[in-house]
Amino acid sequence: MDHSLTPRRAPRFLAVVFTLCVAASAIPLAHADAATEVKDAWARATVPGQKVAGVYMEIRSRAGARLVGVRSPAAKTAEIHSMSNDGGVMKMRRLDGLDLPAGQSLRLQSGGNHIMLFDITHPLEPGARVPLTLILEQNGKKKSVQVQAEVRAMSP
Repeated sequence: MDHSLTPRRAPRFLAVVFTLCVAASAIPLAHADAATEVKDAWARATVPGQKVAGVYMEIRSRAGARLVGVRSPAAKTAEIHSMSNDGGVMKMRRLDGLDLPAGQSLRLQSGGNHIMLFDITHPLEPGARVPLTLILEQNGKKKSVQVQAEVRAMSP
């Protein structure tokens, strides 16, 4: 059987290739690293003059890793933080990192572990996006994961 690409078969072949390309482009990618998935990344909107903002998301690492840092061009400094209730007093502290156990989700949320942006460059307005680079450590190597956090309106 002759499988060569004849002028009669070329249009059918090109149609199949085109269909595969369109289908592949429709697959949503959270970022370039398939071993780490980031969902529902968002930042709380700020008011003029406010210099700090919180960022929240869900992170899942298939192979297990550790979140050891974060950067953003929207702020002078970005840090991993924890919030806890200590005898009725809310306390926030900086963390050196958070473990991402293999196959389990880590939720960064208001009132718990989260990302803090300090000295933000401009107010964060609803609908805007905040670019973040998460720094993960896995098997002694660091890798970057790019994330876009949607800015959401402050709750009353």
